[in-house]
Amino acid sequence: MAKDYHKWFLGRVKKAIKDFGMIEDGDRVAVGLSGGKDSTSLLHALRLISRSAPVKFELEAVFIDLGWPVDISLLESFCRDRGVPFHVVKTDIAEIVFEVRKGENPCALCAHLRRGAFHGKALEQGCSRVALGHHLDDAIETFLMSLSYTGQLRTFSPCTFLDRSGLTMIRPLVYLPSEDVRAWAEMEKLLTMTNPCPAAGRTKRDQAREILSYLTQQFPDFKSRFLNALMTFDRRNLWPVPGCKNAVKDDI
Repeated sequence: MAKDYHKWFLGRVKKAIKDFGMIEDGDRVAVGLSGGKDSTSLLHALRLISRSAPVKFELEAVFIDLGWPVDISLLESFCRDRGVPFHVVKTDIAEIVFEVRKGENPCALCAHLRRGAFHGKALEQGCSRVALGHHLDDAIETFLMSLSYTGQLRTFSPCTFLDRSGLTMIRPLVYLPSEDVRAWAEMEKLLTMTNPCPAAGRTKRDQAREILSYLTQQFPDFKSRFLNALMTFDRRNLWPVPGCKNAVKDDI
């Protein structure tokens, strides 16, 4: 059973990489490593895939030190055991977000600053791709947040070219719901560190996570159906743009 799940999990990651053209031959991929189950699962999976993939690519692990007390040695050991170079970028992001700015939405500013530090290090290391551990739940939660707070039907893309940096951002875990990532991390006995951020557990994303949990309880297949909706979306199923003279055609 464990062997079958191991193969199945890696198969889902490989499928996402292939479906969206995430990695090409000769790429150097910078993996954002926070120490949480998602990022450690991503790095571990990519390392295993790199050993037998038809395309050759290299990995670099990047940890953005926000200023919280974190045992870096655990992350160093995790990467060393897998033969992946480990880089630490020290910042004062925690101080800026929680002591200087003190905004009502610290997550947005923190994410912006972390992204800049991460991309800068990736470019410094000669990487062409940056990989994040976002999974299917993250995509759904982002959709719910966008709908609730901005009135837009949108979420992040599995693979995005970033014009400003020239990097390509990839999310190889996007086909996997959080429960599968958690099961993988436990089965593989991966490092899982607690998030030290004081805002953890009371963010807008946490609210979206609660909504998703409720929907999943009511509709057990909700996540897989949402994934199917993302893959088969047809703009004609929504309202036309106001002022458009051409009515939507229907075969009924």
